[in-house]
Amino acid sequence: MKPATPTLARAINDRRALDLLLEHGPLTAPQLRTLTGLSRPTVSDLIERLSADGLIEVAGETGAERRGPNARVYGLVPDRAHVAGVDIRRHTVHATVADITGRTIATVTRPLPPSGGFDGGPAVDLVGVIADAVAEAAGGREPHTVVVAVPGVVDPRTQEALAVGVPGWRTDLVRALEARLGTRVVGDNEVNLSAIAEHRNGAAVGRDDFALLWLDDGIGAALVLGGRLRRGASGGAGEVGLLELGGGATFCDMLEADRIAGLDVGVVADLITEAAFALVAVVDPGLVVLGGATGRDGGDELAGLVAARLNARSPAPAQVRASTVEGNTVLRGAVLTGLDLARDAIYG
Repeated sequence: MKPATPTLARAINDRRALDLLLEHGPLTAPQLRTLTGLSRPTVSDLIERLSADGLIEVAGETGAERRGPNARVYGLVPDRAHVAGVDIRRHTVHATVADITGRTIATVTRPLPPSGGFDGGPAVDLVGVIADAVAEAAGGREPHTVVVAVPGVVDPRTQEALAVGVPGWRTDLVRALEARLGTRVVGDNEVNLSAIAEHRNGAAVGRDDFALLWLDDGIGAALVLGGRLRRGASGGAGEVGLLELGGGATFCDMLEADRIAGLDVGVVADLITEAAFALVAVVDPGLVVLGGATGRDGGDELAGLVAARLNARSPAPAQVRASTVEGNTVLRGAVLTGLDLARDAIYG
């Protein structure tokens, strides 16, 4: 193996320092030396370089309680870049903008009017609605990256997207939005993005393998195996909502939120177990997270009932947990994905 060049070594050290500032918040030079194991001159050069590039700044001083000069505290420049996450529903569009540290700037919700083709109403400019929502949330800032959560299948190669029941939908929505906003736009399935949020901040933290079963206005699943989200060759991995239970009824027919309203929790657990068993029998994820409104609201009680039923019939053991991400998990996953992309582009 060839040794790293000085340029590569500097880039690696810079990114280590930036990641530490993301994880810990503002740090002094001695703290950076301790956490990185780098020498005093190397950290001094690193701080000077990152400051000149507009990536870090002096965020204050520390040491007022002791003798001697105060130590400067360095933090990330939060306005260095911003990202936007967009969650498209059948009746609404939600947009959140965050700075590069992950701090939320604003969230905007826009209703979607009925569209021609569904009830004969006027055509809906969905691209325009999304662009306006992002612009309002950004408040004059230009997002570096926008991640759009699609309630359907997104081809990871072409970004062509299919969704049913969304007014004004078009298969080239991602590219059309990119042209309208003049910035990078990436689309992904809503359940995939929710799984990213659960992996980072929720019920699947620390797990390399798990399946998220999405139980909401629409039924689907996402798979994380070996620490990586698996989208499939054409973006269709996890579409368990299309599987039939018998008699021609699909999981979507039986498990959507409006269909199970008022049912006994045991009956709901039986239905969910059927979908969860399909995932466990094929990929053996070890953990199934119940997401969406049904999974979150059902909490530990519903998760426990599903776990008991699932492990009584499956040869592969699996834990079952309810979603624990606060707020809109889809938006959270979209913002996290946008932050990853922006940080890689800006921080190197």
